[in-house]
Amino acid sequence: MKIILVATTDKQSVQAVRESFQAEYRIERAESAVQCLEMFGRKRCEYLFIDIEFLEHLQQENEIDPLFKSALMNFWRIFPTAQIIVLTSPEHIRKAVMAVKGGASNYITRPVNKDELNHITENVYRTLLMKSELHYLRGRYVQKSADIIHTESPMMRGAIDKLMAVAPLKTTVFLTGETGTGKSVLARIIHQFSNRSERQFIQVHCGAIQDTLLESELFGHEKGAFTGADRRKLGKFEIADKGTIFLDEVGTLTPSAQIKLLQVLQEETLQRVGSEADIPVDIRVIAAANTDLEQMIREGGFRNDLFYRLSVFPIEVPPLRERIEDIPLLTDSFLKELNRANTKTINNIDPRVMEIFRHYPWPGNIRELKNIIERAFIIEKSEVITVSSIPKELSFGYRNGCHMPRGAGSLAEVKDTAVKEYLMTLLTEFRGNIQKTADDAGISTRQVHKLMKKYDLQKENFRM
Repeated sequence: MKIILVATTDKQSVQAVRESFQAEYRIERAESAVQCLEMFGRKRCEYLFIDIEFLEHLQQENEIDPLFKSALMNFWRIFPTAQIIVLTSPEHIRKAVMAVKGGASNYITRPVNKDELNHITENVYRTLLMKSELHYLRGRYVQKSADIIHTESPMMRGAIDKLMAVAPLKTTVFLTGETGTGKSVLARIIHQFSNRSERQFIQVHCGAIQDTLLESELFGHEKGAFTGADRRKLGKFEIADKGTIFLDEVGTLTPSAQIKLLQVLQEETLQRVGSEADIPVDIRVIAAANTDLEQMIREGGFRNDLFYRLSVFPIEVPPLRERIEDIPLLTDSFLKELNRANTKTINNIDPRVMEIFRHYPWPGNIRELKNIIERAFIIEKSEVITVSSIPKELSFGYRNGCHMPRGAGSLAEVKDTAVKEYLMTLLTEFRGNIQKTADDAGISTRQVHKLMKKYDLQKENFRM
């Protein structure tokens, strides 16, 4: 049974704790600071209720420590997760508050009220539960981050090296790259490895917010600032104070929002819509764009001074087609994630699928790869991702080494050529067997015959 230690000379406090928790905990009592520390060292205590006078007694001699940190550390060195609740008389509440600032979980005044006692311990329990869930999720996230950081691509390795070098600093980071390359994931990793990791990470997709609402969403507004503003609203920047804000698609910001963002970056202050008061903010800004901001500057669509403020430390994220060597690592990571979330288990990918992946141009980048793996995971009936479970269009232009070069003609001509070569490859593989060809292609035998007639193919020519 778990133990609660009550360290006080006040019998009423001990009795209140005993009546509230005796069914779930064993209640033990210490009548002095020295006895409390000795008992705490012998038995693991989940909760310690301790008199403020006892904490004062445990302060190091001649030490000025209004937050009682050294006294509290006597217990945390023994049991780091112990929850310490200070007992105090009304006249010493100020001291108890200082102990809470020093790290104690809470305080309660004497005489102890059982309802108040239950409320305080329930809040402490909720906090413990949230912390344990946070540590679990953070551990899962760090593992996922490690999977993504691991790379065989020299280009991606260079980007990761830059990322890890800048992460501990407050420096503004500007991520560039095509849609779907993982910029938002990299922004979270920067936050995770910064000294702000315990604070909030706020992500804003600027392009998804209406222009009329953009400034209010980012910087907040005062009551009455515009029609419908019936109360004060905090913006994303105020919510992200002391943490990190990630501005995705920053090129879509309106001109007035650009001015306000420049103020945040230059002066570390902001003004809510409808107010002229400067509000100080301490924020790490990470921005991203998949458009050419320098071209936008030349066309007058983006501020030159804001661009230089954002791009203090630029990191270019390469597209997936330029880091083909990472496809096996990424697919393995996605499969592990899917296996963890489902009762179904698929650990391998058919080599033919991997060959198709290596030759596909990946216009949707990592996001497209992840979606294809997830869809194949759902469809696949075996324990290996096979060609039959991936979209057929991935195979057009490539099948067992058949690669369509650029400049092969119009889209219709390229498609016809790809379909013909794809069909010829299947007919060769199955020695002219129409049924097997149709099954592997995912079409009917009638469609196979129709295509063979269109491309003037005879099944006898493949029976070798």
